[in-house]
Amino acid sequence: MSSPVQDRARTLVAGIGNIFLGDDGFGVETVRLLAEHQLPDHVEVVDIGTRGVHLAYQLLDGYDTLVLVDATARGGEPGTLYLIEAATPGTVEPDGVPLDGHGMSPDTVLALLGTLCAGTGGTPPRRTLVVGCEPACVEEGIGLSPQVTAAVPQAVQMVTDLVQHQPVR
Repeated sequence: MSSPVQDRARTLVAGIGNIFLGDDGFGVETVRLLAEHQLPDHVEVVDIGTRGVHLAYQLLDGYDTLVLVDATARGGEPGTLYLIEAATPGTVEPDGVPLDGHGMSPDTVLALLGTLCAGTGGTPPRRTLVVGCEPACVEEGIGLSPQVTAAVPQAVQMVTDLVQHQPVR
């Protein structure tokens, strides 16, 4: 008989971004703080930064849910948080740009994951969510703007709420 922890669907929370480009470091800072919280055993938190290829290969280990945490420019006020249901891996077509292991967008990672799963027989995450934050500035410089800094604890709470309510297989 298996335990509830073994039956719990695995979740990967991945912080995306470049800490040398101001608010683009939102995802990295959020998962840094999130890792200090007590999370369910089925949740793994990683700082991917700009290593998109690493993320695609890690997902081949089998996760039911992927939560990407990233700066997301959608035209709102800086510091605005968004919860976005992303396209299913394999349904996103690569945009014809050569793969760059240090500069892959989440869309490119999901497209690569679809290709990798097809080639290896792996299964992509059933669900992909993006916890995004509207940046104020993504120019060269270290440190988040005041608006994005203020949004980080709210993003940590948003992710915590999401992973606490993951279904049992």
